[in-house]
Amino acid sequence: MLLDHDSCYRAVASRDARFDGHFITAVRTTGIYCRPSCPAVTPKRSNVEFLPTAGAAQQRGYRACRRCQPDAVPGSPDWNLRADLAARAMRLIADGVVERDGVAGLACRLGYSERQLNRVLTAELGAGPLALARAHRAHTARLLIETTPLGMADVAFAAGFASVRQFNDTVREVYGVPPTRLREEAGRRRGAAPVTAGTVVLRLPFRAPFDADGLLAFFAARAVAGVEDVTATAYRRTLRLPHGPATVALEPRPAHVLATLRLGDPRDLGPAVARIRRLLDLDADPTAVDDVLGADPALAAAVAEVPGIRLPGTADGAETALRTVLGQQVSVAAARTAATQLAAALGEELPPALAADGPARLFPTPDVIADRGGEVLRGPAKRIATVLGMAAAIADGSLVLDAGRDPAELRAALTALPGVGPWTAGYLAMRLLGDPDELLATDLAVRRGAEALGLPGTVDGLTARAANWTPWRSYAATHLWRAAATRTPRRTT
Repeated sequence: MLLDHDSCYRAVASRDARFDGHFITAVRTTGIYCRPSCPAVTPKRSNVEFLPTAGAAQQRGYRACRRCQPDAVPGSPDWNLRADLAARAMRLIADGVVERDGVAGLACRLGYSERQLNRVLTAELGAGPLALARAHRAHTARLLIETTPLGMADVAFAAGFASVRQFNDTVREVYGVPPTRLREEAGRRRGAAPVTAGTVVLRLPFRAPFDADGLLAFFAARAVAGVEDVTATAYRRTLRLPHGPATVALEPRPAHVLATLRLGDPRDLGPAVARIRRLLDLDADPTAVDDVLGADPALAAAVAEVPGIRLPGTADGAETALRTVLGQQVSVAAARTAATQLAAALGEELPPALAADGPARLFPTPDVIADRGGEVLRGPAKRIATVLGMAAAIADGSLVLDAGRDPAELRAALTALPGVGPWTAGYLAMRLLGDPDELLATDLAVRRGAEALGLPGTVDGLTARAANWTPWRSYAATHLWRAAATRTPRRTT
């Protein structure tokens, strides 16, 4: 990634928080790297270099600023906007693939050799997969140190370190102090409030504005009883994570989303945070989106009314894909009812310690649905066959639904399945990968929303008009969905 030194320095000099997460500021004279909005005295232009990732800064010997905490910022929106190898690798690294499967496993998932993957990531991001994963482990370790009462040895292995010594050395190198010092500093910031065993409470930052109401309304309309619960101020659901089950409660606040996690295994903290951020589209750049969409006179009023609209993502790709095909050709309410019946019949109950007073059931796994779904599913035989066929494909590994997929390849793999069409493939690219440029022009609600805003209501007319909205057509589709539900159609001019 090429970073313009003058533009980056202007952002740092003005302490512009909009650039937090887009790049890292590394100060040669202090050996520290910061977020662009760090409140410290602005360093001289000649004393700084700008790097694309924390991993690149750490590989060059810089340590993280404990004042501005550069790892506690929204991630780069580039990882969704770009569909290249570097972006796909970053999404998988954040999901903990290197900790679970090693660099060889990461390369295999991406379809590249380890050597080629290392060469591309080093050229694009300033660090190879091991260094990027090390930065991710350090961030996860800091979260566990500051938000849980786990002993340091337990933190080390939960964060993915091979030994306590490696953990201690990395924390010292990255943060400049031993792990115990980080916990002491966090305790002083928190005051006297103790951390609770088994529960992790995090503040997940985002770039304002943030349309929390729109996300809550979307999830509420589709909530599967027992798996999800939505109120006017919070979204709670169960999670199936790499090492075990979990639950999360998400409460949007003015400057962050408060996430309360109950984990069956602390090793799942990093993947849980990555999936929650993708679920709520917390790494989006709303200013860039609104500037492009607001330039269209027909969309300007909608953008002004709902600034910072977000794409509803997913915490479980397999679950979302199966619920999507289950809802083909039926209303949202009917799809919710069918998914609730499926979860009630085949889902797994959580241990009481994880469920507490919230949702207590996991959505059934693809292999269970493939084996027993035919006993539970009702409706057209073709739709049932599509659900069972997709579940079998996910279960046997012939259909991979993870954040590292290339959008075009995912669409091709989905449409190759019997009963799955272009609309479903496009919708899942939007939900699973955060593809920002999927219009869904054939969607009836999208076309009705277009007519309500005075835009062309035909597929061809809307597609032509939407050429001006790229690369944010998915966000435009989300505005059109909302317009279809809240506005009266008016004649196209």
